[in-house]
Amino acid sequence: MNESRLPRLKLHLLLLSIFITLAFVLQPVYSKTVDESTRLKSPLQDPEPIQFVENVLQENDSQDYCNPQGQIKDTCCDYRSVEDIQQDIFEKIQSLVKTKFFRFYKLNLWRECPFWNDDGLCMNRDCSVETTDEASLPEEWRQPALSAVQISPKGSLFQPFQTCQYKDQDFCLIEDESDADGVYVDLTENPERFTGYAGTSSGRVWKAIYEENCFNIVDKMTEGCETCNNVMHVGPKVDDQIRPNNPLKAAESIAEATQGDFVKVPRDEEKFDRLLNDLAENPDDGFGNSEEVCLEKRVYYRLISGLHSSISIHICDEYFDQATGKWGPNLDCFVNRIGSHPERLQNIYFTYALVVRAVTKLGNYLEDYNFCTGESEDDKSIKSGVLDLVNNARACPATFDETTMFQGPDARSLKLEFRDHFRNVSRIMDCVGCEKCRLWGKIQTTGLGTALKVLFSYGENNLDPKRNPGLLERSEIVALFNTLNRLSESLQAIKKFRQLYQERTEHHEEPSIISKVLTFVANIIIPVIEYTKTALGKMDIPVPSFIDKVLDTIVNQRHLIAS
Repeated sequence: MNESRLPRLKLHLLLLSIFITLAFVLQPVYSKTVDESTRLKSPLQDPEPIQFVENVLQENDSQDYCNPQGQIKDTCCDYRSVEDIQQDIFEKIQSLVKTKFFRFYKLNLWRECPFWNDDGLCMNRDCSVETTDEASLPEEWRQPALSAVQISPKGSLFQPFQTCQYKDQDFCLIEDESDADGVYVDLTENPERFTGYAGTSSGRVWKAIYEENCFNIVDKMTEGCETCNNVMHVGPKVDDQIRPNNPLKAAESIAEATQGDFVKVPRDEEKFDRLLNDLAENPDDGFGNSEEVCLEKRVYYRLISGLHSSISIHICDEYFDQATGKWGPNLDCFVNRIGSHPERLQNIYFTYALVVRAVTKLGNYLEDYNFCTGESEDDKSIKSGVLDLVNNARACPATFDETTMFQGPDARSLKLEFRDHFRNVSRIMDCVGCEKCRLWGKIQTTGLGTALKVLFSYGENNLDPKRNPGLLERSEIVALFNTLNRLSESLQAIKKFRQLYQERTEHHEEPSIISKVLTFVANIIIPVIEYTKTALGKMDIPVPSFIDKVLDTIVNQRHLIAS
């Protein structure tokens, strides 16, 4: 060894030993201070974050709904009200989306990505979409009939409607059912589920949404939130070296690094609590900008986050187990991708509340809407089911008050920016590399776009199909109700994951003395090493690489012991 390096090495070892000793003594106080400061600064987490997740997964003998309580931020309802609505309308929305009117959706699946060169579609069999022959559908829905409706008196070559993709009131790109490149899809034959689509391509899509179309507020919305950093939530926790403080700067690296198995959920509640803390990322360092995020931007962010989280729950709920060859719920997937991030759960409830409000506001319009399926008895039955759902939702307290938004001096410009950002999100869906993911991404962004259009483009008096027959396309209504169904299924899936967690903990065996000793030692060593790394980093002292290896080994062993 070079003798000139010996003094520096001795200094490193001396400092390391000093910091380890100090960390052992000061770590409890330090941790408590950090926890309190992040809890106070977080704009997303009113409930205690880890406790919120544990409440959701805990059994409640007296009530048949999830346990989160309190007000849902930026709405006018609480979690219990949403659960009550969900309980009342779940079976109704499930029945409606299986009817002919709501199960068939026409879209252009192969429109080119407008923002970057597409990497091509996923070739996995589970990514493909089965289309439906138009000949089996009502004549009114077929291409010749739809095209005939739109031909201009000036001739078929004069088609001004093709030059404008949006109406001013539209918050998303609407699928044109007269598009010759469009295909009909039976949604019941193409369920949203795990397809294996992940990595760079999917990371790029969400990166574009959060980084370029979210008002540049992701850092503000997540600062101080100990579980919010990895908004891409593409998998379990990865090494800190590839996850910088800004989670959006390394989306592709994160996606590539998380292709392995999920961290297994342990069988006892104490170890589960530790796992949730282990999965929680470090809070952002930058608290310098104290500018408050306005209501409109918060609503936008929560809407996107709720959609993203709901999609992740669908994937975990319909996960393919390669060992058994069967589809089913994956508790480890749920806890790693959603359950360990309470703000994502909270934003699902928020998005559900906003969509329910849009459906109830649309009620009078739907009373006079012609649900055309080619069979009059079916049409009457569908309308009756729709109005029954609307009336049940209206019987509960209002969930969202749209009149509080876009009221300030910059209301018009802010509303246009809000609308244009969401339009971009709907167009980004054409960049998704998996056909089935693209299908459901388009449907759900159209559904949310329709909800925003109903809430912010029209007053109650304008929602009359007799006075304004062209307010909504059939595809918008189909997308809105299917989006409500997907959000409703997400809330229903949370109950399913709670039951799976209860079943796992019921069969828990008391750990051996050796396991208890190893766990106790790991609980002491891990925070000491982490604190030492932080202290050395702040002093610009290089951290020996073996420290990271030791920490990773101990964390992995603790998870093995816990499982």
